[in-house]
Amino acid sequence: MDGSRDKAPAAGGSGVPGGLSVFIIARDEEVDLPGALESVRGLADEVVVLLADDSTDRTGEIARAAGAEVAVRRFDDYARHKAAALEMAKREWALSIDADERISPGLRAEIPAVLSQAGREVAGYEIPFSIHFMGRRLRFGGLGSERHLRLFRRARGRFVGGALHEEIVVDGPVSKLGRPIEHYPYRDLSDYLGKLDRYTTLAAAKRFERGKRMRSWHHLVLPAEFFMRAVAKLGVLDGRPGVVWAGLAAFHSWLKYMKLGEMEKEKQPS
Repeated sequence: MDGSRDKAPAAGGSGVPGGLSVFIIARDEEVDLPGALESVRGLADEVVVLLADDSTDRTGEIARAAGAEVAVRRFDDYARHKAAALEMAKREWALSIDADERISPGLRAEIPAVLSQAGREVAGYEIPFSIHFMGRRLRFGGLGSERHLRLFRRARGRFVGGALHEEIVVDGPVSKLGRPIEHYPYRDLSDYLGKLDRYTTLAAAKRFERGKRMRSWHHLVLPAEFFMRAVAKLGVLDGRPGVVWAGLAAFHSWLKYMKLGEMEKEKQPS
């Protein structure tokens, strides 16, 4: 890890045998990070925030003021960056969250209760996610059953993946928690559109590296995915936010294939 690292006092007392470390990666997250830090205050024994070295706002200052340990590292890809953040953690249990996520009150109570009784064979826990968009929790459109492995024994977990989609894998059995992480991925439509270009470029590059190529039928992705999310998976029942989410998700999927086509042309001999 390159860059600076600031040691801060422990975040609190989790009551978890072996302790609980929460770690977050961040770049220009001064708006979202305070909510994430507040949601784990008193839950974690330590909070680690790993900044990308091109972060330009007050993210680091906010994290230090909240008692987090802050370090800076050059961002290469999500899997390596999160692995570096995990290396900073020192407690037996580790919990990975993003700056736009919140530990729900129910999950705050569930985590110490479950971990205090966890058998040595349990390596990690999947946590349900609640997605919030345009002021509403989305329950349909394929989002109501989302789960991710985020809580695990530090020594038995690692990150795999790359530029865009990373995941945690653990050595041993995985159980499930019942209460959710609240996810607020986009503050508004402008925030969505601001992130759209970066995410679709990364997704297209990942497909290109794997040998995927654009085909003419990829133009059908947009109407097909919109129908699947809004109608087949009942996204319309989430009202306007559900329909807007279905449309934006469909456009996101279509756009990454269009960018894949551009990459093909750029790589072709002139």
